[in-house]
Amino acid sequence: MLVPCKVYGPRKKAANLPCLSETLVTPDPNDPDATILELDELWSFVLKKINKVWIWIALCRKTRQVVARAIGDRSEKTCRELWNNIPEEYRKGHCFSGFWDAYQKVIPEGQLTQVGKETGETAHVERWNCTLRQRLARFVRKTLSFSNQYLCTLFV
Repeated sequence: MLVPCKVYGPRKKAANLPCLSETLVTPDPNDPDATILELDELWSFVLKKINKVWIWIALCRKTRQVVARAIGDRSEKTCRELWNNIPEEYRKGHCFSGFWDAYQKVIPEGQLTQVGKETGETAHVERWNCTLRQRLARFVRKTLSFSNQYLCTLFV
């Protein structure tokens, strides 16, 4: 079981960042494409590879902004947390995701389309995950860099 840790010293960069909800572009209510979301998840680990942590991401297709995120396991509970973190105006839009069962259980039926990677419908969020893996060493699958503490994954 992962235990939250103490934060040693001030988080200089994180302390200066605005809240995610303050930076989001408000979607145009007359443009149905403004609220299309692409959903995906990627894994990392804390200390050892048996301590997997999944980062769930909701990305706006039009603005390429990360609209919401959730960190946890790969369960329906974490998927529900992601859904609840999505701002109300974006929750009315359509979502594209992979074939993971948790999406079907959480997202309303008419708003979800589950597709394979070959369709390109989740290309932007897949690209985002690849960029994270390229640029942040703790997300590389075979790495010497990893999170020592669960709380550190929250600040990435």
